[in-house]
Amino acid sequence: MRPQQFDLIVFDWDGTLFDSTALITRSIQAAALDLGLPEPSQERASYVIGMGLNEALAYVVPDLSPARYPELGQRYRHHYVAAQHQITLFDGVLDMLGALKARHHWLAVATGKSRRGLNEVLQIEALRSVFDGTRTADETAGKPNPQMLFELMREFGVEPERTLMIGDTTHDLQLARNAGTASLGVAYGAHDHESFAEFDPLHIAHSVPDLHDWLLKNA
Repeated sequence: MRPQQFDLIVFDWDGTLFDSTALITRSIQAAALDLGLPEPSQERASYVIGMGLNEALAYVVPDLSPARYPELGQRYRHHYVAAQHQITLFDGVLDMLGALKARHHWLAVATGKSRRGLNEVLQIEALRSVFDGTRTADETAGKPNPQMLFELMREFGVEPERTLMIGDTTHDLQLARNAGTASLGVAYGAHDHESFAEFDPLHIAHSVPDLHDWLLKNA
């Protein structure tokens, strides 16, 4: 049975499926303080969620020498890993993914996380067989470069018009536009959903149940 509109549904991870936005923001701020840098504002730190590491660091600490990016990245990971056991998938995500699998969609992840970081969270038993493909920024290119979506579409032989990208940031929606795919925004993540309008998402979901309902009716 072919899905109604989209064969391939690609999800961002942090802030879209995983309730990690606040922890990422705090970890970025703490890492900057560890290096004796001014603490980035919450708005500035949360803006970079979803971007590749180097692009994110260049934005959030513009005065830091690129030679120190690895040091800042290590401190970020230290703070994130210390508290990551406290965060989980948003309520309703597993039910939504299961319903989409039952409808024969291919499901994938395109994330600014590292491969190591994504593999760690995908060890959750309930997720091991859910996703048909995944791409991370450190093995392709960071958002909004369309490389992640190009590779996933090529892997499954799916055209852009049969592909949907879902995310909580303008980086995700710009990624979709750059790859020629449709997009859907979620309003419960890192970016203010009012900034999504210029990217013409098909829908803005204000909760996981809202997202679930829209996908079952329209995807």
